[in-house]
Amino acid sequence: MNVTVLFGGPSAERKISLISGQAVIDGLKSMGHTVFASDVSPTDLKGLDQPCDVIFPVLHGQFGESGELQEILESRGLAFVGSGSKASKLGMNKVETKKVWEKAGLPTPKYAVITEKKVPFAGPCVVKAIDSGSSIDVYVCQDASQAPAAIEKIIDKHGRALVEQFINGAELSVSLLEEEPLAPMLIVPKRGFYDFEAKYNANDTEHKFDTGLPAAVIDRCRDLARKGNAAVGGKDLGRIDIMLTDQFEPFMLEINTLPGFTPKSIFPEAAAHAGIAFGPLVDRLVKRAHARHRAAA
Repeated sequence: MNVTVLFGGPSAERKISLISGQAVIDGLKSMGHTVFASDVSPTDLKGLDQPCDVIFPVLHGQFGESGELQEILESRGLAFVGSGSKASKLGMNKVETKKVWEKAGLPTPKYAVITEKKVPFAGPCVVKAIDSGSSIDVYVCQDASQAPAAIEKIIDKHGRALVEQFINGAELSVSLLEEEPLAPMLIVPKRGFYDFEAKYNANDTEHKFDTGLPAAVIDRCRDLARKGNAAVGGKDLGRIDIMLTDQFEPFMLEINTLPGFTPKSIFPEAAAHAGIAFGPLVDRLVKRAHARHRAAA
């Protein structure tokens, strides 16, 4: 097929998108597809004028992952990999995602959205931007005295902050392929928490499929990921992050509707663990998107 890969983009995650995009381009070419690559932005959509069978967006963060690009693709009647504009917009907003999960009876940590520089509840907390990815602008405040400074930084930069109860336990990431959960992965950063540095720059972060957790806990997390993705309306691929308490009680943090494809990214690693190599993975995704578009026509 003729596939247009969109990558780069204007967000703070541009660097990661460029790496992910090149990996997807190489993977598609290895499977025999003809690939046209375009660094796309809200002011440069020339890549969409290239005739193709399907578009593979590989953009992270604002514009490419937050629904704006998907809305443009939908308005042009183009086939594309991944979630539609509504689910993408919802998934990018951590607060709206939490509301949807709460309505569906799914567990997520206690939280508050604030615009004043005041700590909303006692105890350790996590202070976040509401619509940033790759753990950009996230502060883990295990000492409550750290929270005011973190809140001030987020509000000064974003206008409001999400303050979330800190869950002190294991972190699992559950990737989804074709709306089905792959094996949960235990994330073990060697310093602090699983932030941008640990995700993309550090070489000592451990990804473990042999989690040592009870089978019932793993099954519960897979089920939560499936239900959480369905509540958002995610399609084709995704990833949901889950924290466990010391008693193995799971709490869903957020969803990533367009996970990374870098050499250190969790989604392709989880697919490989399931026996799906990188080339067949991206081939499968474009073929599914193309078939879905044809069926809807």
